[in-house]
Amino acid sequence: MIKTIFLPGRTFFIFTLFYLLFACFAFFFEFIFLFWFLTGIGLLPIIICDLLLLALAGDRLKVKREVSSSLAQGENARVKLFISRSGSLLPFSIRLFDLYPDSMNTQVFPAKIKRNILKKSGAFVFEYSLTPEKRGKWHFAGTEFMFSSILRFWKMRVTHENISHGRTYPNFKQLARGLDLKGNPQNEDVKQIRKRGHGMEFESLRDYQEGDSIRSIDWRATSRNRLLDGKLKLIVRNYQEEQDQQILFIIDSGYRLPDEQFDSALNAMLLLSYVALKHGDFVAAASFGARDLWIPPRKGINAYNGLMNGLYDLHSEPVPSSPFSAMEKALRHLNRRSFIIFISNFREEDGESLSWILPRINQRHLLLMVSFREKEAEELAYRQTSIIKNDEKILETAAASSYLENRRRMYSKWEHSGLLVLETSVSHISSALINKYLNVKKSGKL
Repeated sequence: MIKTIFLPGRTFFIFTLFYLLFACFAFFFEFIFLFWFLTGIGLLPIIICDLLLLALAGDRLKVKREVSSSLAQGENARVKLFISRSGSLLPFSIRLFDLYPDSMNTQVFPAKIKRNILKKSGAFVFEYSLTPEKRGKWHFAGTEFMFSSILRFWKMRVTHENISHGRTYPNFKQLARGLDLKGNPQNEDVKQIRKRGHGMEFESLRDYQEGDSIRSIDWRATSRNRLLDGKLKLIVRNYQEEQDQQILFIIDSGYRLPDEQFDSALNAMLLLSYVALKHGDFVAAASFGARDLWIPPRKGINAYNGLMNGLYDLHSEPVPSSPFSAMEKALRHLNRRSFIIFISNFREEDGESLSWILPRINQRHLLLMVSFREKEAEELAYRQTSIIKNDEKILETAAASSYLENRRRMYSKWEHSGLLVLETSVSHISSALINKYLNVKKSGKL
């Protein structure tokens, strides 16, 4: 489908302006009035002919777009527009606008198309790059051409229904860049992590090597392996981390996590999911608040695509959210011991509402409560009260200190009951979560 609209051009507006000014003088002088009248009658056919020529020469182009349907957030994407001529006539001037989504950004348009190229070859490829700035679904509404007439009295806007659809996913390479991890999640180092003598599953026996722990020596196997000179040949037990364990992420998509915190938390979830799948564990995910979501546990690196497709367009919204309800729903889905990573911004009232359900969960599962540090509250609480002369600011500082202290008490109470607690910043949540997971795997708590 093609939509065509004729618009006045720059020359038309300039001519109209001067013609109106000329009419002001013609109102007072008769000889100027006659000249003004004859000028209008003489230019009117020219303006009409200019419009007719544009109508005959316009809309002689065809366009087709080529763009990947899967893009990475913040990563430049290449777009190709295949433009071809379908007639012999061409407009005097051609400008191109690709109607890209609001979630993307580029500085290319409007782009001027050279008529000579289309005249000689009949077709050419216009290539440009754009940057997806937001996660989620997107679509190109079409491609628009702006044609100008020979005398620039008229313009013709032609919109081609050149629609493309796709999705923008979090940029995995960008997420993993610069993290302080015990292994790089982009290569096999994570999969091959071994804690000699401290793992949970026996793997094999091997010869002792310098640097091995004395606790890893298998003295029974060593006693059966004597060298020719009668000395013992030390044998150590090689362990590997347990696999086939289950990880469940629960993320708050309500008012507690604003956009920046939510995006960082979601990116950390996806990155840790990749690491856990590389370790051979099952991974499940759930959200509550703005959107109730449940992605059942799956194993294998191929399951990562399912997680990405389920979480890529998840966003937080300023709506109420209940951690208590989220915990109850999670228990209905879990039929085996799991490592539950619960991400939200917990308040003092959560300690009371969750007080009876958290110990019950902790009997069957290992629970990690993840919350973000409150920068604004910390700045208010730690500023020097001696230089504050305003009573309202003193009260703000006292309230912020009380708020942070109550949170610390709640976290301490949770830790004493056997729960794991992690309070981190937006910039460090990915590293903190992955290292916490690796420590749990190493410790055998799961």
